[in-house]
Amino acid sequence: MKFNLSEITELIQYRRTIYPEFFSSRKVHKEQIELLLENARWAPTHKLTQPWFYKVFMEDGLQTFSDFFSETYKQLTPEDKFSEMKYQKMKSRVAKSSAIIVACMKRDEAERVPLVEELAAANAATQNLLLTATAYGIGVYWGTGGVTYKNEMKDFLGLKPADQVLGVLFVGYPEGEWPRKTPRKPLEYYTEWVES
Repeated sequence: MKFNLSEITELIQYRRTIYPEFFSSRKVHKEQIELLLENARWAPTHKLTQPWFYKVFMEDGLQTFSDFFSETYKQLTPEDKFSEMKYQKMKSRVAKSSAIIVACMKRDEAERVPLVEELAAANAATQNLLLTATAYGIGVYWGTGGVTYKNEMKDFLGLKPADQVLGVLFVGYPEGEWPRKTPRKPLEYYTEWVES
């Protein structure tokens, strides 16, 4: 076998969501982010539309993202629904991160394949990114709250109406131990075999 299957299996099972609250002050380097993005592009893609797109915020760009993310939440939220705690949490999560990577799907302009296939390809690319981060020992939190799916986010990122934001990836080294495995349903709960 060309690759060590047990190591690949361990890598897949080792991947965890790590919240920015548990990031250390150790910084993830730009070259590491570049490898995460390089591996993302090797996801399956029907008709090679390669619909994934990532906008990366690092260094001073983190403040740019933080200001947009928190202030847009404040502007869009009715006063009676606004949470100062959530507002501050949005700011602190960005501040604790080495990078923010916004994962997106840019729709093939000719729409040669169904939307579901474009979304599947972009999400598969993001899984490649997550697995590469895990191999580095880098933590990632895939967030979808706040203003992630709002049109204001699309405008901020320079996306077109047919494009979609998949999530905000908060990236940083974890402080302390890597989280334990979380339970998953056994094979028989999500698989049906037809052999005749």
